[in-house]
Amino acid sequence: MFDQSLFEQPLAFVDLETSGATANFDRITEVGIVTVNPDGGVDEWSTLVNPGVRIPPFIESLTGISNAMVENAPPFEHIAAEVLRRLEGRLFIAHNVRFDHGFLRQELARLGHKFRPRLLCTVKLSRTLYPQQRRHNLDSLIERHQLECGARHRALGDAQVLWQFVKVVQKEFDAGVIANAINIQLQTPTLPPGLPADALEDLPYGPGVYLFHDERNAPLYVGKSVKLRSRVLSHFAGDHSSSKDMRISQQVARIECIETAGELGALLTEACLVKQLLPVHNRMLRRSQDLCVFLWSPGELSSDAPKLARASDIDPLHLGDTFGVFRSKRKALEALQAIADEYGLCPQLLGLEPGGTRPADKGANIRNRPCFAHQIHKCRGACCGKETLAAHNLRLLEALTKLRLKAWPYKGRIGIRESSEDAQRTDIHVIDHWCYLGTVRSEPELFDHLATRMQPVFDIDTYRILIRFLERKRGNLEIVPLGESATRPLALELPG
Repeated sequence: MFDQSLFEQPLAFVDLETSGATANFDRITEVGIVTVNPDGGVDEWSTLVNPGVRIPPFIESLTGISNAMVENAPPFEHIAAEVLRRLEGRLFIAHNVRFDHGFLRQELARLGHKFRPRLLCTVKLSRTLYPQQRRHNLDSLIERHQLECGARHRALGDAQVLWQFVKVVQKEFDAGVIANAINIQLQTPTLPPGLPADALEDLPYGPGVYLFHDERNAPLYVGKSVKLRSRVLSHFAGDHSSSKDMRISQQVARIECIETAGELGALLTEACLVKQLLPVHNRMLRRSQDLCVFLWSPGELSSDAPKLARASDIDPLHLGDTFGVFRSKRKALEALQAIADEYGLCPQLLGLEPGGTRPADKGANIRNRPCFAHQIHKCRGACCGKETLAAHNLRLLEALTKLRLKAWPYKGRIGIRESSEDAQRTDIHVIDHWCYLGTVRSEPELFDHLATRMQPVFDIDTYRILIRFLERKRGNLEIVPLGESATRPLALELPG
């Protein structure tokens, strides 16, 4: 006998077939619902739906639902009342529940209905109860638990599989284990006092960026995550893991989310937004105005000492002359002093101490008084003619090479195509000489974007993000050459 008391309310197993993967643009083509009542009674219902848009050939071949089949089917507005009647007061259960719930919510919202059921995802339930298994898609569940599916990729057939899966779970686990797995999903976080009651309902589950605003719509905090919903809710945990979370919870009045295909898009968007909005509680990515680098032309042995500059002075076309990124001027000078000590370089010629001149001719000797470092045998004597400037600068080049920023390895602009884990979303990030020019979602949009000839700006955080991701060569990233560079990149002017 199935014990429904673990779920605290009647159940509705739901599956939808759709014309695509995006609820904002695509439409429902079939609805399947299996309802389970407290007395054990089970009712099944399904209907085709005319989506009002063409079903792509790929979707037709996957589901078997053709444009001809839905031509005379009712549009969603004609079945909306029946859908609501069957789901009202029930726990909404689906495989990847955010997908099915998102499509139904969008369709009902277009008709002026708010749809806010409690949600249970059978993917997450399977992962919680069977952590030793690698795969938790519906085909894997069918094979693993020997479930019967009369019509795979059809709404009612897949909904029936979910009902069977829940019955198997109840046979294989104690009631307490199942209840705990369910409660992990159903627990409701403490809502900050300034947020409206429905503020958390539409939070995305996948990767992206979230923004917290105060009651005057001023930005409080910008964050990113590969699991947006979980990360946002963690800020409002009852124990508040940090004083920053406590302050945010007291001030936040609106939450905004920007979904991305993956982690790279989330990181690039976060870095860009923090520089633009300067949120009160973001410190790490706002610190760039204090970052320093050394500018030096190693090919010119008669050149001046390394010049200390702000990171915003970096010219991305000449990263071969740019060395190190330091948190402050003090840290940069300490690093240069350490290099001088390790390589026997002259602090006068490095600009760390007053005194010292450089000749115009390469390889010439300097005839000054020896620096203090030479007197204590730390400098090899370039300051007083005991070694040539060429020899001194060759050692300086050897030391600084480890800190040199990487030159742009591509001929002109590139697009980094990033696909989501479920392959339902693809973003193209446009990059030129480590400068982020924006993100598009389609080839036509990409051509329109390139036609605007956006002026690139250099940002050291973006540089670091791109270096890390391109070195890893992740499987969900693809480099797409886009031709010649835009106009010469400008340095990013930071406030402060």
